[in-house]
Amino acid sequence: MTSAPRLLFPVPQPTVPVAGLDAVFPVHRIYCIGRNYAAHAREMGSDPTREPPFFFQKPADAVQVVMPGTVADHPYPTLTNNYHYEVELVAAIGVGGRNIPVDQALTHVFGYAVGLDMTRRDLQRAMGDIKKPWEIGKAFDHSAPIGPLHPVSQVGHLAAGAITLSVNGEVKQSSTLGQMTWKLAEQIANLSQAFALLPGDLIFTGTPENVGPVVPGDVITAHIDGLPDLSLRITDRA
Repeated sequence: MTSAPRLLFPVPQPTVPVAGLDAVFPVHRIYCIGRNYAAHAREMGSDPTREPPFFFQKPADAVQVVMPGTVADHPYPTLTNNYHYEVELVAAIGVGGRNIPVDQALTHVFGYAVGLDMTRRDLQRAMGDIKKPWEIGKAFDHSAPIGPLHPVSQVGHLAAGAITLSVNGEVKQSSTLGQMTWKLAEQIANLSQAFALLPGDLIFTGTPENVGPVVPGDVITAHIDGLPDLSLRITDRA
């Protein structure tokens, strides 16, 4: 009987802890929707009407787990001088599928977490200006801080609560989940037409208006009703 091929070297599996369980959620892919709150679309120079949603990805190992009650060190990244926060609700897929109907989409969700889509805004804009992909602005180390996942069985489906972000105690972003242009069920249905969604996928569901820069020494606190806060301290460049 032929043995399985030997791995040349081990590759770590990114994971996110699950609240209340002695288990972790293995991360497969990270999908992010762009400009999914009308006021944020306007501040980014886009038309906030319901144009088709668009998505980008971050690598699975971009996750930085931040436990409740802690303030995690988060290194200011290389190559940028305009580093932005974006608070987002994160949905974790527990049941995969293709061409998922909207009315069945939420049954594929395992749970929710608070997340940040950290962005090298100057690099993102520079690439956009010359019509080139802007992964360099979005898909880098530590660019997806996330708190523990909370199963739907514990918190239900989060659709209407407050979503806020403060820097050094001053509120910068403040909205409600109900202000999403494309609701989570619609995002799942749309994504599943382009990709086979799989258990382990994370969906960052968009950020409200008033994104802005942080510098070393700043403390970010991200809040979504029904979930514990996520807090980071920006440290010097890695």
